[in-house]
Amino acid sequence: MAKSGNKAKKSPAIAPSSNWKKLLPTITSKNEAKKRKTNEFEISPNYKGNKKRKLEELKALKKETKKEAEIPKKDDLWFGDDIEEEVLKNVYGNKTKKTISKEILVEKMNTADSKLGKFVAIDCEMVGVGPGGLDSALARVSIVNFNGAVLLDAYVKPLEKVTDYRTHVSGIQPKHLESDEAITFKEAQEKVATIIKNRILVGHAVYNDLKVLMLSHPTLLIRDTSRYKPFRKLAKGRSPGLKMLVKEVLGISIQAGSHSSVEDARFTIELYKNVKTEWEKSFGARSGLIMKKLKEKEEKSRNKKKVTVQKEATIIEEYSESEEESDSDSGSD
Repeated sequence: MAKSGNKAKKSPAIAPSSNWKKLLPTITSKNEAKKRKTNEFEISPNYKGNKKRKLEELKALKKETKKEAEIPKKDDLWFGDDIEEEVLKNVYGNKTKKTISKEILVEKMNTADSKLGKFVAIDCEMVGVGPGGLDSALARVSIVNFNGAVLLDAYVKPLEKVTDYRTHVSGIQPKHLESDEAITFKEAQEKVATIIKNRILVGHAVYNDLKVLMLSHPTLLIRDTSRYKPFRKLAKGRSPGLKMLVKEVLGISIQAGSHSSVEDARFTIELYKNVKTEWEKSFGARSGLIMKKLKEKEEKSRNKKKVTVQKEATIIEEYSESEEESDSDSGSD
């Protein structure tokens, strides 16, 4: 008996109608357009990444504004009368300033205002005296102001016989010390003492300069670039040379041949100006307070002298009048 093997017949595939074929390309293009649109979406203002970026921009703007605000007014500074507006901006303002060539800088110093001010930089050149020229004696002294203008530059006749001029280092030759323009040690000492009195004294290994001049100066008013910690770090904790510091910090080469005390003093004050804000912060308000007291003391001393002079003038005047009266009285007799 034959098995009944009826299998389910597959339904024949329905061919798409002609209308469907016409609609198919338009449906596909719409889907593709939707996909493209999702890839080209705009970032919402509330998106976290956008907010972060805006906060960073706001912080940067505040930082720039703060930098501008940090530049103090001349009237607010005890030394404000001695500094120009441009110098204030350079010292207290944004530090991202362009480096200047040595020639242009020296030219600016040569034409700078030579007023004294509250900051001076000193450098001395020495010669050797005594057996083998091992001991040092003053042979030249130079002092410049905050702008690098020369306040004093003089060759000095040593008190002892020179046994080593150290020309290759000092640049001093016999003709310099034998010249009529060379001053005595006492004159040099008095001139320096007058200039540095009650002022911030900047120098490189400045204690050597004071020692050879046989002068002292308040420690709080000394800025020694050889002892400034950030500068010493450049020399791995050792005392840095001035030539190396100027090259590293200012990008300028000095001391190509023998030394010049004017050049050394000028670039020492430039080093100080480069780090002045940070350096003075380390002293805090104490330094400014002492300077104010010194200034007040100086003013009182000046006023006292004026009063003394006025009193002397009054006494002389009264004496002259009494002499005239006595002369007239004797004439009448």
